[in-house]
Amino acid sequence: MSDAANPAQHPVIVKKYANRRLYNTESSSYITLENLAEMVRKDRDFVVYDAKTGEDITRSVLTQIIVEEEGKGNALLPTNFLRQLIGFYGDNVQSAVPRYLEQAMSSFARQQENLRATMQKTLSPFLPPGIEDMGRKNMEMMGRAMTLFTPFHREGEEESPPDAMKEYQEEIMNLRGEVERLQQQLAQLRAKPKKAE
Repeated sequence: MSDAANPAQHPVIVKKYANRRLYNTESSSYITLENLAEMVRKDRDFVVYDAKTGEDITRSVLTQIIVEEEGKGNALLPTNFLRQLIGFYGDNVQSAVPRYLEQAMSSFARQQENLRATMQKTLSPFLPPGIEDMGRKNMEMMGRAMTLFTPFHREGEEESPPDAMKEYQEEIMNLRGEVERLQQQLAQLRAKPKKAE
């Protein structure tokens, strides 16, 4: 069995030095943010530590990868979403946002897989040879792109429900309701008069 297929495989330890260079302790070589992005796409877990302090800086490095991808023109994050996200920093609901986003992205990834499977079952008998393979490759590429938001979520961690389309529609409605609720809470919090200091 290959290392990449081994679910019990330990995360790769990466050290970041003051000169901003990243060192992969597994391969004993310097790597780039692009190498780390490729590891995420290949579902290879890693942890990044500051070489001097030993502090876990994985989150900030993952954020750098997203910024770099966005800078290349691979924009996935809408401007309004970014503005709303920034608005949540320091807000009363800040603690709820990470879990909500994680659940939403995990659910989205599951729904995409369910939709892909449903479409494949439905359309594959009618498609010319080769089209199905091309569609599968496109869906795999989109799935890899989505792992930037849920970096270490692995397929099969949760069972998929049998009725994919119904769940997909229900989840969209639930997400819309949750977003509206959060927006209302935010509007109410912002509308409250500030106490004089």
